[in-house]
Amino acid sequence: MDVCRHEVLSNGIEWAALNLPDRKTITGELRFLTGFVHEPATQLGINHLVEQTIDKGTTRRTGHELHDAFDALGARWASWSGREATGFQITALPEYFDAALALVAEFLLMPTFPTEAVDVAIQNTLDEITHLDDDPQELTSKLFHRRVYGPVLGRHLYGEADELRGVTSAQVENFWRTHYVPGRMQASFAGPLDANRLAASLEKLFPAQGAITGRERLTFDFQPGYHHQSKELEQEHIAICYPGASLDHPQRFAQRVLIAVLSGGMSCRLFTEVREKQGLVYWVTAYTEHPRGVGMVYLGASSTPQRCPQTYTTLIREIERVREDLQADEVQRAITGLVARMQTRGDITAARCAELADDLFHYGRIIPREEKINQISRVTVNDVQAYLQAHPPTPRQVLTLGPDPITLESS
Repeated sequence: MDVCRHEVLSNGIEWAALNLPDRKTITGELRFLTGFVHEPATQLGINHLVEQTIDKGTTRRTGHELHDAFDALGARWASWSGREATGFQITALPEYFDAALALVAEFLLMPTFPTEAVDVAIQNTLDEITHLDDDPQELTSKLFHRRVYGPVLGRHLYGEADELRGVTSAQVENFWRTHYVPGRMQASFAGPLDANRLAASLEKLFPAQGAITGRERLTFDFQPGYHHQSKELEQEHIAICYPGASLDHPQRFAQRVLIAVLSGGMSCRLFTEVREKQGLVYWVTAYTEHPRGVGMVYLGASSTPQRCPQTYTTLIREIERVREDLQADEVQRAITGLVARMQTRGDITAARCAELADDLFHYGRIIPREEKINQISRVTVNDVQAYLQAHPPTPRQVLTLGPDPITLESS
């Protein structure tokens, strides 16, 4: 079993390190407990702007010089911003990792947010918002999240065009200064590393800044209902959502197996029944989303406007039918696929690092991969049926995007 170190440093950073001595590179992820839910209502999209411009210059180097310094180390880095957190991941050879981590700390602690860089990021984001209107699947997701999660958790990564146009470089810097502090940071590392050395580096690079914050969980009031968004399209998009198990719920493993039964491959129920047998859809899927402390189950598909009502009825029927006729071989096939993906993903150092980061974020502890695999492997037909009894697909929220609304039973 892999041995992992996990603690909170004196500067407030919660961190974990997994030593994998046979790997060739080290990957680290610095994750701030700051996302678009923390944005001022008049500056929606500003967290994305911070993530996009934080590396465009520091008090020591220009953005070009900073990127040259990363290239000189052969280091790869990437960033992302989301609902409740924003992450910065770095991968380098062991002999260069300390220097690469110092460069990340430099742009996280000493960014200058040049006005021209912020202006470019705003324009790029405005373009992305415009392009959303031409991507029905992404537009459906944006509209649906707003209805499912409400005005705060349901915000979109890019924010809103009207607010973005008024954001200034000074406001971007102020948001960074308020929210991007060590007390809101979680750090994870995987690879052939020296944990003591890494801990010392983190404490040296990131001075303490106030009390530890950002661990709070946001809540929302789920409201069932149906909404149609009219749009002239050749396809009609359907989104269905209902409450499921959160990632800290005992039934989360049964939920994962259920989703794999429904949408885990070419032999899964939704693909077989909705697409292959009835030819109702262009695509169909089931998945879950997990804001901290929340679990939501989603079903999605696109069909023709004429077949949209039948597609909706079939989707609901299929998830309700699982409770009655789920077979042991289906459960075993789903478990085999899940375990295989977990094992394969574990062969990638960056993926192991991201898994540590997710454990810190959702559980506040590191769960060994062997424990997760064991829990998945023990799921039975009865477990999935018990989960379905506790988390039925009603009440639910439904959204359609396309030419025509549909008539459906009360949800």
